[in-house]
Amino acid sequence: MAAVLVVLDADSTLIEQEAIELLADEAGSRERVAAITERAMAGELDFAASLAERVAIFAGLESSAVERVAPRITLTAGARELVAGVHAAGGRVAVVSGGFHELLDPIAADLGLDAHRANRLAAADGRFTGETLGPVIDAAAKADALREWAHRFDVPLHRTVAVGDGANDLAMMAAAGLSIAFDAKPVVRAAAHVSLPGRDLSAVLAVLGLRA
Repeated sequence: MAAVLVVLDADSTLIEQEAIELLADEAGSRERVAAITERAMAGELDFAASLAERVAIFAGLESSAVERVAPRITLTAGARELVAGVHAAGGRVAVVSGGFHELLDPIAADLGLDAHRANRLAAADGRFTGETLGPVIDAAAKADALREWAHRFDVPLHRTVAVGDGANDLAMMAAAGLSIAFDAKPVVRAAAHVSLPGRDLSAVLAVLGLRA
């Protein structure tokens, strides 16, 4: 049995950026998208509806934009140390994101994540259609992913840890045995078991007793 399962949010948690805003740069709509994102993460807007509104802005954008955006994504300090530390203790690390597989997949491969899940952007003839494919990864889907992975890796729910910063992380944090707010919005800090105000993910190891 794996010692623990740590499930992280991606945008502004595992990575420093909101990846959707980087794509919005390519579409010339960063300010508009950023304003919607901020309200969604603060819990002021329904996530699925806000995602649809933001993704619609990408209609007609070349799908190759993800290749220009990917190099601008940076891992949050301590991300590699966290993954390595959990793996060294026999645990598992997964990421579930309201962002996009197109940008998360190479990060997951680089870090050696045990599982990851995100939204997928629909494209046709080399351009995004302004829609997503398949189920939307919203708050409920994040919680479902945590429970699914706990079952897959034979980790009891009380040994699961959810790390996030926005309102769409609250459901998975409620489902987890331990919830950690990471440089989070006030609504998330209020609900979490532990709040980490800095931006160093290796601090999670200390919370888990895996580092002094």
